[in-house]
Amino acid sequence: MSRFSSSRLAFLKPYTPGEQPQDKKYIKLNTNEAFFNPCPAVFDAVGEIAGKLRLYNDPCATRLVRAIADKLGVLPENVVTTNGSDEALAFAFMAFCDEKTGVRFPDVTYGFYPVFAAVFGVKANIIPLDEQFNVRSQDYMHAKETVVLANPNAQTGIELGRRQLEEIIASNPDNVVIVDEAYVDFGAHSCVPLIDKYDNLLVVRTMSKSGALAGARVGWCVGSKQLIDDINTVKYSFNPYNVGTMAQAVGEAAARDGEYYAQAAAQVMENRDRLQKGLRELGMSFLPSKANFVLAKKQGRDGKSLYSALKEKGVLVRHFGGRIADYIRISIGSKEEIDFLLCRLKEILQ
Repeated sequence: MSRFSSSRLAFLKPYTPGEQPQDKKYIKLNTNEAFFNPCPAVFDAVGEIAGKLRLYNDPCATRLVRAIADKLGVLPENVVTTNGSDEALAFAFMAFCDEKTGVRFPDVTYGFYPVFAAVFGVKANIIPLDEQFNVRSQDYMHAKETVVLANPNAQTGIELGRRQLEEIIASNPDNVVIVDEAYVDFGAHSCVPLIDKYDNLLVVRTMSKSGALAGARVGWCVGSKQLIDDINTVKYSFNPYNVGTMAQAVGEAAARDGEYYAQAAAQVMENRDRLQKGLRELGMSFLPSKANFVLAKKQGRDGKSLYSALKEKGVLVRHFGGRIADYIRISIGSKEEIDFLLCRLKEILQ
């Protein structure tokens, strides 16, 4: 730290992104990226947009917002676009959490939640998952705090059913419930249909996973007009031009091609089954994922050593500490990548 830094920095533990190594070529199964390309219309959009980059982008992202609203079956006034879902979450923490209104989320979940709480000076009430790594819905009923739940949950991939989520939302009429649906397109159920029923529900989404646009940084929030107005107040006080021209164009193209991405998501789920079958044959156990990754372990083997051994063999996976230190998180890749991973795991375990 420099001698000029704010005292706040001394207490921050920044989020650690997944590795993006440049030393050699890896089979990269560590950051939950798509193994498939964006739809063809995205490539067309990129080629057409270069001449517009000298101009400022549309701060309202009008065409992208309309495409997302059409895709979800909501009104444009129910949508605001952001620079990835991380910015959507940051805006939500700024809008709906303060020193009086704390925030509640699980102990094993997306690692940015505690970071945002620390950055914005919000008291975090961190609730342990149960022994099977499930969210206990009763822990979030009548919370009197802003509730943040990733569903399916980050790191575990486990889905909390929509009925249970609706019970949580209904029991917290005077505080916002944020449902982070980064992984919802891989077999889980979205809460977007509930936004007309509950004015305290904010759903956060991204095109980084199922949209194959991780590098474009396209995210959005969906909620009642009043909640979206609050998010826009933060946005226009912080970064009005937050979604660039290129990102708006490719995001719109992707949002309009639902058939392509439905087929891609189905392929992810098929490959997930392939991975789980292979892990089972190797004597490994894993959590029941509805995401584009699987959290797996081998009894008697340390998760960090498995991660290191796979990296030596040219395969990157993700390892976390804490309650899931025995596990490795494996992103769903192509069939060829999964088979390569399973062969390397077999060599390591034998």
